[in-house]
Amino acid sequence: MYQLDLVLKSGHNLAIRDRGGTSDPYVKFKMAGKEVFRSKTIHKNLNPVWEEKVSLLVDSLREPLYVKVFDYDFGFQDDFMGCAYLYLESLEQKRTVDVILDLKDPRYPDHFLGTLDLAATLSPKGEEFREATMLLRRSWKRSSKQQQNPRLSGENRKSQLWRGIVSISLIEGRNLTPMDTNGLSDPYVKFRLGHQKYKSKTMPKTLNPQWREQFDFHLYEENGGVMEVTVWDKDAGKRDDFIGRSLLHLSGLSKEHTHKLELPLEEDKGILVLLVTLTASSAVSISDLSVNILDDPVERHEILRRYSLLRTFRNLKDVGMVQVKVIGAEGLLAADVTGKSDPFCVVELSNDRLQTHTVYKNLNPEWNKVFTFNVTDIHAVLEVTVYDEDRDRSADFLGKVAIPLLRIRNGERKAYALKNKELTGPTKGVIFLETDVIFNTIKAGLRTLVPIEQKYIEEEPKVSKQLLQQNFNRVKRCILVLINSGYYVNSCLEWESPQRSICAFLLFLLVVWNFELYMIPLSLLLLLAWNYFLIASGKDTGQGDVQALEDLLQDEDDEDDKDDKDSERKGFMNKLYAIQDVCISVQSALDEVASYGERIKNTFNWTVPFLSWLAITALFVGTLVIYFVPLRYIVLAWGVHKFTKKLRDPYIIDNNELLDFLSRVPSDVQVVQYQELKLDPGSSPNKRKKNNPG
Repeated sequence: MYQLDLVLKSGHNLAIRDRGGTSDPYVKFKMAGKEVFRSKTIHKNLNPVWEEKVSLLVDSLREPLYVKVFDYDFGFQDDFMGCAYLYLESLEQKRTVDVILDLKDPRYPDHFLGTLDLAATLSPKGEEFREATMLLRRSWKRSSKQQQNPRLSGENRKSQLWRGIVSISLIEGRNLTPMDTNGLSDPYVKFRLGHQKYKSKTMPKTLNPQWREQFDFHLYEENGGVMEVTVWDKDAGKRDDFIGRSLLHLSGLSKEHTHKLELPLEEDKGILVLLVTLTASSAVSISDLSVNILDDPVERHEILRRYSLLRTFRNLKDVGMVQVKVIGAEGLLAADVTGKSDPFCVVELSNDRLQTHTVYKNLNPEWNKVFTFNVTDIHAVLEVTVYDEDRDRSADFLGKVAIPLLRIRNGERKAYALKNKELTGPTKGVIFLETDVIFNTIKAGLRTLVPIEQKYIEEEPKVSKQLLQQNFNRVKRCILVLINSGYYVNSCLEWESPQRSICAFLLFLLVVWNFELYMIPLSLLLLLAWNYFLIASGKDTGQGDVQALEDLLQDEDDEDDKDDKDSERKGFMNKLYAIQDVCISVQSALDEVASYGERIKNTFNWTVPFLSWLAITALFVGTLVIYFVPLRYIVLAWGVHKFTKKLRDPYIIDNNELLDFLSRVPSDVQVVQYQELKLDPGSSPNKRKKNNPG
């Protein structure tokens, strides 16, 4: 019996696996075919530094340590980056030895894939230690047999729960180092705290940029941890240039207080000005069904009182809370060769991500877990995804559902048909959930007018001709509405229908002669009311558009993607990077234009009644203000507000309330994604409740 103490120090010149010319490496250690250690992931780095320690018990020195390096790819299979063997017989006992492992690919042994630096210490253990270890292993085996459904360990469960929020306001940069030939730079900033990453917008041609952006991070460590801040120069068509780096130690900052910090970049590359606020919180939790705070009348009353209208102006960011009971699933897809799966469930709300334990060898798992989330935006979408656990690879996708919080009916146990990754079509299986949401209406309305929270885990955009065509068709449909309206007005001017033209002419005279400014929001208010009465009478004004888009997305899923897959296998040459970036920009612009057109339409179509009522309130207030207050006073107040805003608060972050409101309204694509699929008659919540009385 031996003890092997290893220090995984760093890697050098690792293989490139990402399109940007970098990789996200992590390392696995295996002995006797079993994984014994997995390192953390270092993002966007070919020379990563881990400095992680692990102690292993070794029965025989004849079995080498198998070391494999992978590139992490969220949602997809991780890419192989090389492997090596550490032969324990070659190590000198009771002495620390520095080891350099050359990484290779067994299929191409002549290819050099970089090196790993390790420090290894091999120490023999006595007979007493061996006997104690054997007893411990036997005890562990007995306990694991008694436990039918293995659950997350305490450490893994603890690592999912965040203990506070770090709010970063990126204000400006000063005297940054020029990286371009014109003596300027196009700087942007990257923030990293653990696995959380944010990237600021790019400020072109300046050494003293003004960003005025805000980012929120979650604190998973008691002491806060260390945030890495890096500054880069955007270089179109080439790899971006690194300007400078700084480390922000959060443990030295007091909580519930805003700190103005001037972070100097290493080697005098410039200064960043930040506003940092740490807020202590414990807003997410995992428990069994027996531990449910909303089932306790006293606890439920206290939560209702916390989010009552009387406490509206206490902590405006605390909008509400949502509780999700993940009961189980039925009829899941078989992902293993044995015809079974090892399913576990991941529940996500914005940047909060929790998961259940794994139920092994089962297509009808029962998790019986309760997840509690703090709600900072009532327009967030609850995403529940089922995966199949695979110990040697990334988890396999089994199905997913997306539930907007405003569609939740409290206390309703419901079966949801699982969808594919794009949420555009069905996949095999159903999942049983029971959800409750409690929130303050006024806080939710006020939070609608501030920027939406960004997700720090997002897939890298890729060029897709199908997606490009789809976005083009969406823009075309929005433009056709304006064109048809123009044709209608022109038909009135051309007197194609005398009766209609006479009515239009009289209406034109009446409106122009009696026009007042308050009639603009009043007309929009009447349009909302008209569509509301149409929906109340059973006429869904937006159902045809949603059905047309649903058919479009379904056709896209059925198309053959061989060309895209072939091009992905071959990879893109560096000369084509600039063209790809342009295509992605056009694709994203088309998506943004189409989305805003659809969001405006869905506001008046009562797609989200809460937002439509909020629009009614705003339009009604606007009508009254414009009616009773002369226009010159309104314009004067607006001008004074705009000119004095920077004087009153030099570090204010500008935003557009109208665009922030529209960002909460779902586009037609999101309406299709959030639409529930029809269930088979055999899958009903009542049937599930009988099978699972707990």
